[in-house]
Amino acid sequence: MNTIVSVLFATTALACAAQASAQVTFYEQEGFQGRTLTTQKRVGNLERSGFSNRASSAVVVGQRWQVCDDVRFDGRCTVLRPGQYPSLQAMGMDNRITSVRPLPANERVADADYAPMPVVAQDFRRRRNERLFDAEVMSSRAVVGTPGQRCWIEREQVSQQPQGNMNSQEAAISAVIGGILGHQSGATQARVAQDVRRCDSNPVQATPSYWDVTYEFRGQQHRVQMATAPGRTIVVNRNGEPRG
Repeated sequence: MNTIVSVLFATTALACAAQASAQVTFYEQEGFQGRTLTTQKRVGNLERSGFSNRASSAVVVGQRWQVCDDVRFDGRCTVLRPGQYPSLQAMGMDNRITSVRPLPANERVADADYAPMPVVAQDFRRRRNERLFDAEVMSSRAVVGTPGQRCWIEREQVSQQPQGNMNSQEAAISAVIGGILGHQSGATQARVAQDVRRCDSNPVQATPSYWDVTYEFRGQQHRVQMATAPGRTIVVNRNGEPRG
């Protein structure tokens, strides 16, 4: 079943996760899909685990974790609060995490070093002997971030204006000669290589951060956020709470 993500935010997650042991789970695909890697200790090089530059989503439990795009916690780093991150793209860490470590509770972190607030999930796992039901999905809305624009750098030859000054009399003579000879006369323009930035005229739509879903169970409407698009129904318990 689709992974369910609740509408609670990071402050709630910190309180709920305090009882759990600290760990982080990385997923190879967005929306908590694909191959996973879970660790409860610092890892200076994820290459040894076969997971370097592969994480696209993550779930953080218990305390904050620092993730970096170079080995031994070098390079560009960011701090993940406890919670669920359906996509690491917004923080610039998609397929870039190479080392990771938990941060002590008393270690101070600058606001600029934190990743954007996570979407935080309650424990929607099925309980033992819990009876489950199908609830009809009434509406589903994909929530996306700010659209981006695909840009690139091209190296090309460009014209460079000739050096030196030409007085008006010289310019007039040159123009006359040029007319007689049937071509433009004057100093030869130099051609130099230069990096030119170009962008697509059509903006690239960002990947949905989550789906805002409304469903009905036993005459009452409920609302949740989901990491992936729902089907026609979602699974709930007798209280209408989603179950994964």
